[in-house]
Amino acid sequence: MFHVVLYQPEIPPNTGNIIRLCANTGANLHLVEPLGFDLDEPRLRRAGLDYHEYAEVHVHANVDDCLRLIGHPQVLAFSSKASTVYTDVAYEPGAVLLFGPETRGLPRQVLDRVPESRRLTLPMMPGNRSLNLSNAVAVVVYEGWRQNGFRA
Repeated sequence: MFHVVLYQPEIPPNTGNIIRLCANTGANLHLVEPLGFDLDEPRLRRAGLDYHEYAEVHVHANVDDCLRLIGHPQVLAFSSKASTVYTDVAYEPGAVLLFGPETRGLPRQVLDRVPESRRLTLPMMPGNRSLNLSNAVAVVVYEGWRQNGFRA
């Protein structure tokens, strides 16, 4: 299945929702420090309910360590500034789905490491800034899973 990577996530309920999503889709969740919360944060646990035990969650000191541990699969980075729509690529099994922090998105130094053809966006109405992180991750994970026949 996929590897969801949250680069420096800031909002506990978003990460809790993503833990629940990963538990229900079989995706692995990777959190890149620094985190904007403690993993024992009550709001995170409430959002993830009891799904934390069903999700594989890894915490990494930096994005290099994270990608090194995962290996060298397809890396897809998500940004509201990208021009390729998330449905216009083929999601390989085991792909890395890389998302930035809620308030600022992926920093340029991380985004520039991913080829432009693998920098993806989710369409929005003109003038809107961004989607909620947990919603964006859900849309992307389900698109990738759909493309792979919903295989575990």
